[in-house]
Amino acid sequence: MIVAIDGPSGAGKSTVAKAVARNLGYSCLDTGAMYRAVAWLALQEGVDLADEGSLGQLARRCTIEFGHEPGDPLPRRVLVDGVDVTDAIRTAQIDKAVSPVSAAPSVREAMVAQQQRIGRGGDYVVEGRDIGTCVFPESPAKVFLTASAEERAHRRVRQNVDRGVGSIDYEEVLADIVRRDEADSSRATSPLVKADDAVEINSTGTYIEDIIDRICDLARQAQERERFATEA
Repeated sequence: MIVAIDGPSGAGKSTVAKAVARNLGYSCLDTGAMYRAVAWLALQEGVDLADEGSLGQLARRCTIEFGHEPGDPLPRRVLVDGVDVTDAIRTAQIDKAVSPVSAAPSVREAMVAQQQRIGRGGDYVVEGRDIGTCVFPESPAKVFLTASAEERAHRRVRQNVDRGVGSIDYEEVLADIVRRDEADSSRATSPLVKADDAVEINSTGTYIEDIIDRICDLARQAQERERFATEA
């Protein structure tokens, strides 16, 4: 079964998805990391981020893999053609580059096909921008996780301080989040929108443990519905 978690940048999707996967015993597929990996490769190879055709060629020919520790459902490493880019794709430079890359129709087509192949092979928690609307529209458990832009900016600054990577200037981070929201919501291909059957959760001022518990409950309820439907 797929648990789909969508939402804007900085809403806490990655942190929540990993915790939900651990609690449910699912695997966690980080689709955002896949687009970040393509953005990283494009910058490495000097590909113009406005050149949709070249970006698509890059996405189709590269191989993105996740490294797992034995017994751990969470990916610990991200590799592009065998190169470990786990830390390299979490920089401010990639934060700015990933929106135009992920908006390219040919890139999304290449990534979605790979995500569907992986996800349909087991039980996964999948987070991104269009998981419940485009990648796994058949998912019985969909969540749209959001928070105010200001709250998301504060979180991103704290995260950047902790990891020692990215801007720690609040106004700069807030402006980048607002810019990404606009880009992600207005793009022609797979825009950031809430699926009609998704449960919206606003994480502003909410304990993350409560959000994780709520999503796990939704997933278990979906499992029960599927079990009853199969038995019937």
